[in-house]
Amino acid sequence: MIAVGASNAAAGFFQGFAISVSGSRTAVAETSGAKTQVTGLVGAVLVVVMLLFIPGLLADLPQTALAAVVIMAAISLMDLPALARFYRVRKTALALSLVATFGVIFFGVLQGILIAAILSILLFFRRSWWPEGAELGYVQDLKGWHDIKRYPGAELTPGVVIYRWEAPLFFANAGIFCQQIRRLVIERRPRWVVLQCEAMTDIDVTAADMLRSLDHELNQKGIHMAFVELRDRLQDHVETYGLLSELDREHFFAKMKPALRDIAAHDPDSDDVPHRWQDALDDQDQEA
Repeated sequence: MIAVGASNAAAGFFQGFAISVSGSRTAVAETSGAKTQVTGLVGAVLVVVMLLFIPGLLADLPQTALAAVVIMAAISLMDLPALARFYRVRKTALALSLVATFGVIFFGVLQGILIAAILSILLFFRRSWWPEGAELGYVQDLKGWHDIKRYPGAELTPGVVIYRWEAPLFFANAGIFCQQIRRLVIERRPRWVVLQCEAMTDIDVTAADMLRSLDHELNQKGIHMAFVELRDRLQDHVETYGLLSELDREHFFAKMKPALRDIAAHDPDSDDVPHRWQDALDDQDQEA
């Protein structure tokens, strides 16, 4: 792209022809066995020779013959195994590929690519608006906290809901986040809600207001909220939003281990849980 841009800029100073590139010409060269960019120079020399010495050789060549060459070259660009892999690993990638293909066929190259790009952006927004969240349990074999849906045998921490939010927390998904926390509180009736924030990349003003209201709502029910592995940048946002004046500053932890230890030490109803937590904490100490 740099070469094409520089060539066209230079052509403007010397009354030259604007140049371009062609995927079909590249495909023809590759199908013919070309290995390097010298192919372009060889093609240019042959065109000059034909124009000077045998200009009438291709005068009667049907357009359909040229079209057939281009079509066959374009067919060589198809990568059906890649589409099959997209279908296996991520069907949205297959959909984007097919949309781009048919968009180019029916509307043109730029229009087809633009349609696929817009669809890709919409899919990204959709994943951000309706992200995945997971309740975490301790998996002995993996020595850590993981999604209980993926690991049904994971051990839940008594009296504590550990929840991971896997997206930025902003105005479009703050309501969904709040609903999921409320559902877990109703189902589990915990004394603590621990938010594992490692996958959370942002918190906007609306989400901050939601956290303030949610914390007040949980406190009225005798439930405390703690934050684990919140990024330093987001902690600065939280402080800027004024949340630390309402959320307990002592309920922000760098790792899960000190969070659970602090809960076990200060929770008056934790007599039934320290021995189960201690196994997990000891495993983390040994791993460290």
